[in-house]
Amino acid sequence: MREWTVPPALERGDRVAIVAPAAGHASRYPHVYELGLERLRTVFDLEPVEYPTATKDSEYLASHPEERAADVMDAFRDPKIRGVVTTIGGSDQLRILDHLDPTVLRSNPTRFFGISENTNLSLYLWNQGIVSFYGGTVMTTLAMQGSMCEYTVTHLERAFFDDAIGEIQPADAFTDEDLDWNDPDTLSQRRAFEDALGWQWAGTDTRAEGRVWGGCLEVLEPFLGADRFVPDLVDLDGSILLLETSEELPAAEDVRMALLAMGERGILDAVDGVIVGRAKARSPSVSREREERRAYRERQRETIETVVTEYNPDVPIVFDLDVGHTAPEVPVPIGGRAVLDPESGSVAFPES
Repeated sequence: MREWTVPPALERGDRVAIVAPAAGHASRYPHVYELGLERLRTVFDLEPVEYPTATKDSEYLASHPEERAADVMDAFRDPKIRGVVTTIGGSDQLRILDHLDPTVLRSNPTRFFGISENTNLSLYLWNQGIVSFYGGTVMTTLAMQGSMCEYTVTHLERAFFDDAIGEIQPADAFTDEDLDWNDPDTLSQRRAFEDALGWQWAGTDTRAEGRVWGGCLEVLEPFLGADRFVPDLVDLDGSILLLETSEELPAAEDVRMALLAMGERGILDAVDGVIVGRAKARSPSVSREREERRAYRERQRETIETVVTEYNPDVPIVFDLDVGHTAPEVPVPIGGRAVLDPESGSVAFPES
């Protein structure tokens, strides 16, 4: 059996490394980046320590995957660093994995935070038995325009400072609106929220408990395609699969094809439950009215339910958790334990 390590909780006043293991948008939108750092200081009383990649541009980072990996390892091995927070996602983080030293990571377990493309690093840490957190990036979670949602602050505090996220509740409202980062004035604007309708359950009513594996579906595709860092099915047996989609807004057919590949690999049959994040339904380049967005999310839910239950009719599926590319946000522990109880309608991430 794999031995699991939950890295030590942070304390207020601790130093946290800021790294860019994916893209380099801090150089393009420094006002957004600085707001995220300021929120770390003022909301959470943590001291950000900027590593060399944090403010490099995306072109430079794309040409130097080894430097991105070195920053991650340097941050983990530094005993004064208690957490590692990513700036944002990207598109080629998979390329840094060959440059990582698993011995360094296993010898210095540190809390790691990031979504989207950071799925790659979270699943690499999963292979080392190190729990990480799917949430908490500088330029999205921390630099949310207007102010951070209390829901996000509450759950990010648990991820930073507690031994477990614990039981969670559905958010009352959410947004997937994007404001223009090119205009610094938008940082003081609050995005338009809409009422949340609670979680939706599908599949079996059987209670499921297991360790979380997964992340952003569009990132899982190349990760699985590379086939170098994917755990054996025996290691995934009984796990809870996390899925969410990004601002790329994949069509239902694209989601279906990605899940078919996971089904044919045996992953869907191996898991005991599925958590699906609320789908982002618009982006800066795609504008949709509210009813169009609802229809998009419903098509995605129907597609996921159809494919998952075809391969494994005995799993509970819970949709519309606040994780990933919408706000507010719960940092889900990748590698941590999750408990899904359809009968009570409860979701919990207990101490591992």
